[in-house]
Amino acid sequence: MGNNPDRPGEGKSAFPPTSGELASLMRARDWSTTHLGPIADWPQHLKSAVTLMLPADAQIVLFWGAEFIALYNDAYAPTIGDKHPKALGRPARESWTELWDDLEPLLRRVLETGETVSAKDRPFYIERHGYPENVYFDISYSPVRSDTGEIGGVLCIVSETTERVVAQAELAKAQERLTLALSAAGMVGTFDWHVQSDTFYSDARFAEMFSVDAEKGVKGAPLAEYLAGLYPEDVERIAKAVDHAVKNRERYVQEYRVMKKGGDVRWVEARGECLYDRDGKPDRFVGVVVDVTSQKNAQERQRLLAREADHRVKNIFANFHSLISLSARSARTPQEMAQALRGRMDALLRAKDLIRPGIMGTEHESERTTVDALVRTVLQPYEDGSPNRIIVSGPKVPVGAKSVTGLALALHETATNAVKYGALSLPNGSIHVTWDANQDDFHLEWDEIGGPIIEARPQSRGFGTILTERSVTSELRGKIEHDWRRNGLKLTLSVPLKQLAG
Repeated sequence: MGNNPDRPGEGKSAFPPTSGELASLMRARDWSTTHLGPIADWPQHLKSAVTLMLPADAQIVLFWGAEFIALYNDAYAPTIGDKHPKALGRPARESWTELWDDLEPLLRRVLETGETVSAKDRPFYIERHGYPENVYFDISYSPVRSDTGEIGGVLCIVSETTERVVAQAELAKAQERLTLALSAAGMVGTFDWHVQSDTFYSDARFAEMFSVDAEKGVKGAPLAEYLAGLYPEDVERIAKAVDHAVKNRERYVQEYRVMKKGGDVRWVEARGECLYDRDGKPDRFVGVVVDVTSQKNAQERQRLLAREADHRVKNIFANFHSLISLSARSARTPQEMAQALRGRMDALLRAKDLIRPGIMGTEHESERTTVDALVRTVLQPYEDGSPNRIIVSGPKVPVGAKSVTGLALALHETATNAVKYGALSLPNGSIHVTWDANQDDFHLEWDEIGGPIIEARPQSRGFGTILTERSVTSELRGKIEHDWRRNGLKLTLSVPLKQLAG
Protein backbone atom coordinates (compact mmCIF):
# COMPACT_ATOMS: atom_id res chain seq x y z
CA MET A 1 0.00 0.00 0.00
CA GLY A 2 1.19 3.64 -0.69
CA ASN A 3 1.49 6.43 1.90
CA ASN A 4 -1.59 8.66 2.54
CA PRO A 5 -0.43 12.27 2.90
CA ASP A 6 -3.76 13.29 4.52
CA ARG A 7 -3.23 10.98 7.46
CA PRO A 8 -1.02 12.80 10.01
CA GLY A 9 2.48 11.51 10.72
CA GLU A 10 2.31 8.62 8.23
CA GLY A 11 5.23 7.69 5.96
CA LYS A 12 8.60 9.20 5.09
CA SER A 13 6.99 12.04 3.16
CA ALA A 14 5.18 13.39 6.24
CA PHE A 15 5.24 17.20 6.46
CA PRO A 16 6.96 19.07 7.90
CA PRO A 17 10.19 17.11 7.55
CA THR A 18 11.99 18.84 10.44
CA SER A 19 12.45 17.88 14.11
CA GLY A 20 11.22 19.66 17.20
CA GLU A 21 8.04 19.97 19.27
CA LEU A 22 6.10 22.14 16.84
CA ALA A 23 7.07 20.00 13.84
CA SER A 24 5.79 16.94 15.72
CA LEU A 25 2.56 18.71 16.66
CA MET A 26 1.99 19.72 13.05
CA ARG A 27 2.59 16.20 11.77
CA ALA A 28 0.27 14.75 14.40
CA ARG A 29 -2.59 17.17 13.72
CA ASP A 30 -5.51 16.44 11.40
CA TRP A 31 -5.40 19.65 9.36
CA SER A 32 -8.45 18.69 7.33
CA THR A 33 -10.55 19.96 10.25
CA THR A 34 -8.95 23.46 10.13
CA HIS A 35 -9.33 26.44 7.87
CA LEU A 36 -6.05 25.49 6.19
CA GLY A 37 -7.33 22.08 5.06
CA PRO A 38 -5.23 18.94 4.45
CA ILE A 39 -1.48 19.50 4.23
CA ALA A 40 -1.54 17.94 0.77
CA ASP A 41 -3.59 20.93 -0.37
CA TRP A 42 -1.36 23.60 1.17
CA PRO A 43 0.17 25.95 -1.40
CA GLN A 44 3.88 25.64 -1.97
CA HIS A 45 4.75 29.10 -0.60
CA LEU A 46 3.00 28.16 2.70
CA LYS A 47 4.98 24.93 2.93
CA SER A 48 8.20 26.75 2.10
CA ALA A 49 7.56 29.35 4.78
CA VAL A 50 6.83 26.64 7.38
CA THR A 51 9.93 24.66 6.38
CA LEU A 52 12.12 27.74 6.81
CA MET A 53 10.42 28.87 10.03
CA LEU A 54 10.44 25.71 12.16
CA PRO A 55 14.21 25.11 12.60
CA ALA A 56 15.04 28.81 13.02
CA ASP A 57 16.43 30.07 16.33
CA ALA A 58 14.53 33.34 15.92
CA GLN A 59 11.06 33.72 17.44
CA ILE A 60 8.74 33.39 14.42
CA VAL A 61 4.96 33.12 14.03
CA LEU A 62 3.19 32.80 10.67
CA PHE A 63 -0.38 34.08 10.32
CA TRP A 64 -1.99 32.59 7.21
CA GLY A 65 -4.99 33.63 5.16
CA ALA A 66 -7.84 36.01 5.89
CA GLU A 67 -8.44 34.29 9.25
CA PHE A 68 -4.77 34.63 10.21
CA ILE A 69 -4.33 30.97 11.18
CA ALA A 70 -1.38 30.76 13.58
CA LEU A 71 1.68 28.58 12.88
CA TYR A 72 4.86 29.12 14.89
CA ASN A 73 8.17 27.57 15.83
CA ASP A 74 9.69 26.21 19.04
CA ALA A 75 11.52 29.49 19.76
CA TYR A 76 8.24 31.44 19.66
CA ALA A 77 6.14 29.12 21.85
CA PRO A 78 7.45 30.39 25.25
CA THR A 79 6.51 33.98 24.36
CA ILE A 80 2.78 33.13 24.37
CA GLY A 81 2.81 31.15 27.62
CA ASP A 82 -0.30 29.05 28.24
CA LYS A 83 -1.76 30.00 24.86
CA HIS A 84 0.50 27.22 23.51
CA PRO A 85 -0.35 24.69 22.11
CA LYS A 86 -4.01 25.68 21.76
CA ALA A 87 -3.11 28.61 19.50
CA LEU A 88 -1.55 26.33 16.84
CA GLY A 89 -3.79 26.11 13.78
CA ARG A 90 -6.44 28.44 15.24
CA PRO A 91 -7.48 31.92 14.04
CA ALA A 92 -5.43 34.58 15.78
CA ARG A 93 -8.46 36.45 17.05
CA GLU A 94 -9.37 33.40 19.22
CA SER A 95 -5.99 33.14 20.91
CA TRP A 96 -5.01 36.83 21.07
CA THR A 97 -8.46 38.19 21.96
CA GLU A 98 -7.19 40.70 24.57
CA LEU A 99 -4.89 42.44 22.06
CA TRP A 100 -6.75 41.79 18.82
CA ASP A 101 -7.76 45.45 18.41
CA ASP A 102 -4.05 46.28 18.44
CA LEU A 103 -2.71 43.30 16.47
CA GLU A 104 -5.28 42.97 13.68
CA PRO A 105 -4.56 46.38 12.05
CA LEU A 106 -0.85 45.51 11.85
CA LEU A 107 -1.52 42.14 10.21
CA ARG A 108 -4.11 43.49 7.78
CA ARG A 109 -1.78 46.29 6.74
CA VAL A 110 0.83 43.75 5.68
CA LEU A 111 -1.68 41.34 4.10
CA GLU A 112 -3.55 43.99 2.13
CA THR A 113 -0.75 46.41 1.16
CA GLY A 114 2.31 44.17 1.05
CA GLU A 115 4.22 46.56 3.32
CA THR A 116 6.70 45.37 5.92
CA VAL A 117 5.91 46.67 9.39
CA SER A 118 8.74 46.91 11.91
CA ALA A 119 9.26 48.50 15.32
CA LYS A 120 11.64 48.49 18.25
CA ASP A 121 10.36 47.77 21.76
CA ARG A 122 6.76 47.71 20.52
CA PRO A 123 4.43 47.52 23.54
CA PHE A 124 1.65 44.92 23.66
CA TYR A 125 -0.93 44.04 26.29
CA ILE A 126 -1.20 40.26 26.67
CA GLU A 127 -2.61 37.61 29.02
CA ARG A 128 -0.37 34.59 28.66
CA HIS A 129 0.10 33.36 32.21
CA GLY A 130 -3.38 33.91 33.62
CA TYR A 131 -2.86 37.60 34.39
CA PRO A 132 -2.46 40.77 32.30
CA GLU A 133 0.99 41.95 31.28
CA ASN A 134 2.50 44.85 29.40
CA VAL A 135 5.23 43.34 27.24
CA TYR A 136 7.63 44.64 24.60
CA PHE A 137 8.88 43.16 21.32
CA ASP A 138 11.11 44.09 18.45
CA ILE A 139 8.92 43.14 15.48
CA SER A 140 9.26 42.70 11.73
CA TYR A 141 6.05 41.65 9.91
CA SER A 142 6.55 40.76 6.24
CA PRO A 143 4.26 39.40 3.47
CA VAL A 144 4.64 35.80 2.22
CA ARG A 145 4.10 35.78 -1.55
CA SER A 146 3.49 33.04 -4.08
CA ASP A 147 5.38 32.72 -7.37
CA THR A 148 2.74 34.96 -8.95
CA GLY A 149 3.11 37.63 -6.24
CA GLU A 150 -0.09 36.78 -4.40
CA ILE A 151 0.14 37.43 -0.64
CA GLY A 152 -0.96 34.41 1.36
CA GLY A 153 0.07 35.32 4.89
CA VAL A 154 2.20 37.40 7.26
CA LEU A 155 5.56 36.16 8.56
CA CYS A 156 6.29 37.73 11.94
CA ILE A 157 9.86 37.64 13.22
CA VAL A 158 9.89 38.93 16.77
CA SER A 159 12.18 39.21 19.74
CA GLU A 160 10.81 39.84 23.20
CA THR A 161 12.58 42.77 24.86
CA THR A 162 10.40 43.10 27.96
CA GLU A 163 13.18 42.24 30.38
CA ARG A 164 15.55 44.78 28.82
CA VAL A 165 12.94 47.54 28.60
CA VAL A 166 11.87 47.03 32.21
CA ALA A 167 15.51 46.94 33.32
CA GLN A 168 16.22 50.17 31.46
CA ALA A 169 13.18 51.82 33.02
CA GLU A 170 14.27 50.70 36.49
CA LEU A 171 17.80 51.89 35.77
CA ALA A 172 16.46 55.27 34.66
CA LYS A 173 14.40 55.55 37.85
CA ALA A 174 17.39 54.56 39.95
CA GLN A 175 19.54 57.10 38.12
CA GLU A 176 16.87 59.75 38.71
CA ARG A 177 16.75 58.92 42.42
CA LEU A 178 20.53 58.98 42.60
CA THR A 179 20.65 62.31 40.79
CA LEU A 180 18.09 63.77 43.19
CA ALA A 181 20.01 62.43 46.17
CA LEU A 182 23.30 63.79 44.87
CA SER A 183 21.66 67.09 44.02
CA ALA A 184 20.21 67.36 47.51
CA ALA A 185 23.68 66.70 48.89
CA GLY A 186 25.17 69.30 46.55
CA MET A 187 27.08 66.69 44.54
CA VAL A 188 27.97 67.92 41.06
CA GLY A 189 29.55 64.69 39.86
CA THR A 190 32.72 62.67 39.43
CA PHE A 191 35.68 63.08 37.10
CA ASP A 192 38.45 60.88 35.73
CA TRP A 193 41.33 62.60 33.96
CA HIS A 194 43.66 60.32 31.99
CA VAL A 195 46.81 62.35 32.42
CA GLN A 196 49.04 60.89 29.69
CA SER A 197 46.46 61.31 26.93
CA ASP A 198 44.96 64.47 28.47
CA THR A 199 41.46 63.00 28.21
CA PHE A 200 39.02 64.21 30.85
CA TYR A 201 35.89 62.11 31.49
CA SER A 202 32.90 63.11 33.60
CA ASP A 203 29.22 62.36 34.09
CA ALA A 204 26.57 64.51 32.39
CA ARG A 205 25.76 66.68 35.42
CA PHE A 206 29.43 67.48 35.94
CA ALA A 207 29.90 68.40 32.26
CA GLU A 208 26.84 70.67 32.32
CA MET A 209 28.14 72.55 35.36
CA PHE A 210 31.38 73.30 33.48
CA SER A 211 29.53 74.27 30.24
CA VAL A 212 30.83 71.17 28.41
CA ASP A 213 28.57 69.05 26.20
CA ALA A 214 27.33 65.97 28.04
CA GLU A 215 28.45 63.76 25.12
CA LYS A 216 32.02 64.98 25.55
CA GLY A 217 31.82 64.02 29.20
CA VAL A 218 31.30 60.40 28.14
CA LYS A 219 33.71 60.37 25.18
CA GLY A 220 36.32 62.51 26.89
CA ALA A 221 37.77 65.95 26.20
CA PRO A 222 40.99 67.83 26.97
CA LEU A 223 41.28 69.25 30.49
CA ALA A 224 41.47 72.74 28.96
CA GLU A 225 37.81 72.54 27.89
CA TYR A 226 36.76 72.09 31.51
CA LEU A 227 39.14 74.78 32.77
CA ALA A 228 37.48 77.15 30.29
CA GLY A 229 34.29 76.83 32.35
CA LEU A 230 35.97 78.25 35.45
CA TYR A 231 35.59 81.85 36.56
CA PRO A 232 38.41 83.68 34.74
CA GLU A 233 40.13 84.85 37.94
CA ASP A 234 40.32 81.25 39.24
CA VAL A 235 41.70 79.47 36.15
CA GLU A 236 45.42 80.05 36.75
CA ARG A 237 45.20 79.17 40.46
CA ILE A 238 43.39 75.89 39.81
CA ALA A 239 45.69 74.88 36.94
CA LYS A 240 48.68 75.39 39.26
CA ALA A 241 46.96 73.46 42.08
CA VAL A 242 46.31 70.48 39.79
CA ASP A 243 49.92 70.52 38.56
CA HIS A 244 51.18 70.77 42.16
CA ALA A 245 49.04 67.81 43.29
CA VAL A 246 50.32 65.65 40.41
CA LYS A 247 54.00 66.51 40.87
CA ASN A 248 54.03 66.27 44.66
CA ARG A 249 51.64 63.29 45.03
CA GLU A 250 49.40 65.32 47.33
CA ARG A 251 45.65 65.14 47.72
CA TYR A 252 43.84 67.82 45.78
CA VAL A 253 41.31 70.01 47.65
CA GLN A 254 40.26 73.32 46.11
CA GLU A 255 37.34 75.74 46.16
CA TYR A 256 36.67 77.81 43.06
CA ARG A 257 33.95 79.34 40.94
CA VAL A 258 32.47 78.01 37.69
CA MET A 259 30.57 80.15 35.22
CA LYS A 260 27.62 78.33 33.67
CA LYS A 261 26.10 79.15 30.32
CA GLY A 262 23.95 82.21 30.81
CA GLY A 263 26.38 83.80 33.27
CA ASP A 264 25.29 82.07 36.49
CA VAL A 265 28.28 81.71 38.85
CA ARG A 266 28.47 78.78 41.27
CA TRP A 267 31.00 77.90 43.96
CA VAL A 268 32.28 74.32 44.03
CA GLU A 269 34.70 72.27 46.10
CA ALA A 270 36.79 69.68 44.26
CA ARG A 271 38.52 66.75 45.96
CA GLY A 272 40.71 64.20 44.23
CA GLU A 273 44.05 62.48 43.90
CA CYS A 274 46.40 61.31 41.19
CA LEU A 275 47.00 57.59 40.61
CA TYR A 276 50.37 56.46 39.23
CA ASP A 277 51.42 53.53 37.05
CA ARG A 278 54.10 50.93 37.87
CA ASP A 279 56.82 53.23 36.55
CA GLY A 280 55.70 56.04 38.84
CA LYS A 281 54.26 58.14 36.03
CA PRO A 282 50.94 59.95 36.61
CA ASP A 283 48.20 57.79 35.12
CA ARG A 284 44.74 58.97 36.22
CA PHE A 285 43.49 61.87 38.29
CA VAL A 286 40.11 61.00 39.85
CA GLY A 287 37.78 62.85 42.18
CA VAL A 288 34.46 64.48 42.95
CA VAL A 289 33.06 67.99 42.85
CA VAL A 290 30.43 69.36 45.27
CA ASP A 291 28.37 72.53 44.87
CA VAL A 292 29.08 74.74 47.91
CA THR A 293 27.33 77.90 46.70
CA SER A 294 24.83 77.87 49.56
CA GLN A 295 27.59 77.55 52.14
CA LYS A 296 29.55 80.35 50.50
CA ASN A 297 26.50 82.60 50.43
CA ALA A 298 25.87 81.86 54.10
CA GLN A 299 29.47 82.69 54.95
CA GLU A 300 29.27 85.93 53.01
CA ARG A 301 26.03 86.85 54.75
CA GLN A 302 27.62 86.18 58.14
CA ARG A 303 30.59 88.34 57.18
CA LEU A 304 28.27 91.08 55.97
CA LEU A 305 26.16 90.88 59.12
CA ALA A 306 29.26 91.20 61.30
CA ARG A 307 30.45 94.19 59.33
CA GLU A 308 26.97 95.69 59.34
CA ALA A 309 26.64 95.20 63.09
CA ASP A 310 29.89 97.10 63.60
CA HIS A 311 28.61 99.81 61.26
CA ARG A 312 25.31 99.99 63.16
CA VAL A 313 26.99 100.44 66.54
CA LYS A 314 29.08 103.31 65.21
CA ASN A 315 26.03 104.90 63.62
CA ILE A 316 23.99 104.59 66.81
CA PHE A 317 26.62 106.60 68.73
CA ALA A 318 26.80 109.13 65.89
CA ASN A 319 23.02 109.46 65.91
CA PHE A 320 22.88 109.80 69.68
CA HIS A 321 25.57 112.50 69.55
CA SER A 322 23.57 114.36 66.91
CA LEU A 323 20.29 114.02 68.80
CA ILE A 324 21.86 115.28 72.02
CA SER A 325 23.37 118.28 70.22
CA LEU A 326 20.11 118.99 68.41
CA SER A 327 18.08 118.76 71.61
CA ALA A 328 20.51 120.94 73.49
CA ARG A 329 20.35 123.69 70.85
CA SER A 330 16.55 123.88 70.80
CA ALA A 331 15.80 123.37 74.53
CA ARG A 332 15.50 126.22 77.02
CA THR A 333 15.58 124.06 80.15
CA PRO A 334 17.03 120.67 81.10
CA GLN A 335 13.47 119.33 81.32
CA GLU A 336 12.73 120.43 77.73
CA MET A 337 15.98 118.85 76.57
CA ALA A 338 15.16 115.55 78.25
CA GLN A 339 11.66 115.52 76.80
CA ALA A 340 12.89 116.38 73.30
CA LEU A 341 15.67 113.79 73.52
CA ARG A 342 13.26 111.05 74.60
CA GLY A 343 10.93 111.89 71.71
CA ARG A 344 13.71 111.85 69.16
CA MET A 345 15.11 108.58 70.49
CA ASP A 346 11.67 106.99 70.28
CA ALA A 347 11.38 108.20 66.68
CA LEU A 348 14.85 106.80 65.94
CA LEU A 349 13.80 103.41 67.31
CA ARG A 350 10.71 103.43 65.08
CA ALA A 351 12.95 104.11 62.08
CA LYS A 352 15.25 101.26 63.15
CA ASP A 353 12.24 98.94 63.27
CA LEU A 354 11.66 99.58 59.56
CA ILE A 355 15.14 98.41 58.57
CA ARG A 356 15.60 95.55 61.07
CA PRO A 357 13.84 92.93 58.88
CA GLY A 358 16.40 93.52 56.12
CA ILE A 359 19.30 93.17 58.51
CA MET A 360 17.90 89.99 60.10
CA GLY A 361 16.66 88.41 56.86
CA THR A 362 12.99 88.58 57.91
CA GLU A 363 11.60 90.95 55.26
CA HIS A 364 8.21 89.21 55.38
CA GLU A 365 7.61 90.89 58.75
CA SER A 366 7.40 94.33 57.11
CA GLU A 367 4.01 95.94 56.47
CA ARG A 368 2.64 98.02 53.62
CA THR A 369 2.88 101.79 53.97
CA THR A 370 3.29 104.93 51.83
CA VAL A 371 6.40 106.82 50.74
CA ASP A 372 5.30 109.90 52.74
CA ALA A 373 4.84 107.91 55.97
CA LEU A 374 8.12 106.09 55.48
CA VAL A 375 10.17 109.25 54.75
CA ARG A 376 8.69 111.11 57.72
CA THR A 377 9.33 108.15 60.05
CA VAL A 378 13.00 107.92 59.02
CA LEU A 379 13.63 111.70 59.28
CA GLN A 380 11.53 112.53 62.35
CA PRO A 381 14.41 112.03 64.83
CA TYR A 382 16.31 114.89 63.20
CA GLU A 383 13.51 117.48 63.30
CA ASP A 384 14.39 120.53 65.43
CA GLY A 385 11.15 122.44 65.09
CA SER A 386 12.48 124.65 62.33
CA PRO A 387 10.12 124.70 59.28
CA ASN A 388 13.09 124.65 56.88
CA ARG A 389 15.21 121.96 58.53
CA ILE A 390 13.55 119.02 56.75
CA ILE A 391 11.03 119.49 53.95
CA VAL A 392 9.25 116.54 52.34
CA SER A 393 6.65 116.60 49.58
CA GLY A 394 5.15 114.23 47.05
CA PRO A 395 2.00 112.37 46.11
CA LYS A 396 0.65 109.34 47.94
CA VAL A 397 2.62 106.37 46.61
CA PRO A 398 2.08 102.91 48.15
CA VAL A 399 5.07 100.85 49.27
CA GLY A 400 4.55 97.07 49.41
CA ALA A 401 5.62 94.90 52.33
CA LYS A 402 8.54 93.44 50.36
CA SER A 403 9.91 96.90 49.47
CA VAL A 404 9.52 98.75 52.78
CA THR A 405 12.81 97.52 54.22
CA GLY A 406 14.88 98.25 51.12
CA LEU A 407 13.63 101.82 50.74
CA ALA A 408 13.78 102.50 54.49
CA LEU A 409 17.36 101.22 54.63
CA ALA A 410 18.42 103.47 51.73
CA LEU A 411 16.80 106.53 53.34
CA HIS A 412 18.13 105.71 56.81
CA GLU A 413 21.72 105.30 55.60
CA THR A 414 21.51 108.56 53.64
CA ALA A 415 20.08 110.36 56.69
CA THR A 416 22.83 108.94 58.91
CA ASN A 417 25.50 110.17 56.53
CA ALA A 418 23.80 113.58 56.48
CA VAL A 419 23.99 113.65 60.29
CA LYS A 420 27.66 112.62 60.33
CA TYR A 421 29.04 114.50 57.33
CA GLY A 422 26.28 116.39 55.51
CA ALA A 423 23.58 119.02 55.91
CA LEU A 424 22.28 117.73 59.25
CA SER A 425 25.73 118.01 60.84
CA LEU A 426 25.40 121.84 60.95
CA PRO A 427 22.66 123.89 62.63
CA ASN A 428 21.68 125.74 59.46
CA GLY A 429 21.72 122.76 57.12
CA SER A 430 18.52 121.45 55.59
CA ILE A 431 17.20 118.57 53.49
CA HIS A 432 14.50 118.64 50.83
CA VAL A 433 13.03 115.25 49.89
CA THR A 434 10.62 115.23 46.95
CA TRP A 435 9.14 112.43 44.89
CA ASP A 436 6.67 111.66 42.12
CA ALA A 437 5.53 108.68 40.08
CA ASN A 438 4.50 108.10 36.47
CA GLN A 439 2.89 105.07 34.92
CA ASP A 440 6.03 102.92 35.17
CA ASP A 441 8.53 104.39 37.64
CA PHE A 442 8.89 106.05 41.04
CA HIS A 443 11.42 108.90 41.35
CA LEU A 444 12.83 110.45 44.53
CA GLU A 445 15.28 113.33 45.03
CA TRP A 446 17.24 113.96 48.22
CA ASP A 447 18.67 117.50 48.16
CA GLU A 448 21.04 118.75 50.90
CA ILE A 449 22.04 122.40 51.36
CA GLY A 450 23.78 124.36 54.07
CA GLY A 451 26.13 121.59 55.12
CA PRO A 452 29.95 121.51 55.03
CA ILE A 453 31.50 122.50 51.70
CA ILE A 454 32.28 119.45 49.55
CA GLU A 455 35.72 120.02 48.08
CA ALA A 456 35.83 116.79 46.02
CA ARG A 457 33.94 113.61 45.33
CA PRO A 458 34.72 110.94 47.97
CA GLN A 459 37.63 108.76 46.84
CA SER A 460 36.16 105.59 48.36
CA ARG A 461 32.68 104.29 49.08
CA GLY A 462 31.80 103.88 52.73
CA PHE A 463 29.93 100.87 54.00
CA GLY A 464 26.76 102.95 54.39
CA THR A 465 26.93 103.95 50.73
CA ILE A 466 27.42 100.31 49.74
CA LEU A 467 24.37 99.31 51.79
CA THR A 468 22.30 102.06 50.20
CA GLU A 469 23.26 101.04 46.67
CA ARG A 470 22.68 97.36 47.45
CA SER A 471 19.21 98.09 48.83
CA VAL A 472 18.18 100.07 45.77
CA THR A 473 19.75 97.97 43.01
CA SER A 474 19.39 94.45 44.41
CA GLU A 475 16.25 94.59 46.52
CA LEU A 476 14.28 97.24 44.64
CA ARG A 477 15.71 96.61 41.13
CA GLY A 478 16.21 100.35 40.85
CA LYS A 479 18.92 102.92 40.13
CA ILE A 480 20.65 105.45 42.37
CA GLU A 481 22.94 108.38 41.52
CA HIS A 482 25.02 110.65 43.76
CA ASP A 483 25.78 114.22 42.65
CA TRP A 484 28.47 115.57 44.98
CA ARG A 485 27.85 119.27 44.52
CA ARG A 486 30.01 121.80 46.36
CA ASN A 487 27.08 123.08 48.43
CA GLY A 488 25.66 119.62 49.26
CA LEU A 489 24.76 116.13 48.07
CA LYS A 490 21.94 115.58 45.62
CA LEU A 491 20.78 111.97 45.49
CA THR A 492 18.43 110.69 42.77
CA LEU A 493 16.64 107.38 43.12
CA SER A 494 14.35 105.60 40.66
CA VAL A 495 12.49 102.31 41.17
CA PRO A 496 9.99 100.41 38.97
CA LEU A 497 6.56 101.22 40.37
CA LYS A 498 5.47 97.57 40.27
CA GLN A 499 8.56 96.58 42.26
CA LEU A 500 7.93 99.29 44.86
CA ALA A 501 4.31 98.28 45.34
CA GLY A 502 5.05 94.53 45.39
